[in-house]
Amino acid sequence: MSDRRGVLYVIVCAAGSAARLPELLTEARGRGWDVCVVATPAAEEFLDVPVIEEITGRPVFSRYRRPDEPRRLPDPDAVVVAPATYNTINKWAQGIADNYALGLLAEWVPTGIPAGVLPFVNTRLAANPVFESSLAYLRAMGVRVIYGPGEFEPDPPRGPWAEPPWPLVLDAVERDRR
Repeated sequence: MSDRRGVLYVIVCAAGSAARLPELLTEARGRGWDVCVVATPAAEEFLDVPVIEEITGRPVFSRYRRPDEPRRLPDPDAVVVAPATYNTINKWAQGIADNYALGLLAEWVPTGIPAGVLPFVNTRLAANPVFESSLAYLRAMGVRVIYGPGEFEPDPPRGPWAEPPWPLVLDAVERDRR
């Protein structure tokens, strides 16, 4: 594709909006991205993996490869974490890489590649000072955090949940690629 933007990693977490991930992937593909999806272990239960693999043309990964396995993914040109859970955001900010998705974030984001995160938390989790501290740390690291008025705003616990603003997180990493 001549208008190819590059390789976009989409790291997906176990949040309610993960079931709507095909919308984000279709939008990204429509913008010319070659998309690779990496799921946290808990996110797999939220995903329709065959649909995701049909959209991206690639398998969904959630575990590290064994030493005898070949590399499975090209290097990313940008990374999106969407939806991002309270757990993943806090672990990422603390440098905890206890799963494949967090390991990739720990490895790639400090290199300066464009990264965007779309938190998907409820109002109670968002009120925890640790969460705000983690968002501040990610912002200081150069991550575009799609959170606040006009972006993602937390909903009450147990929904109903607003539609995820998928285009905003793509716009953020595309601005950083220019």
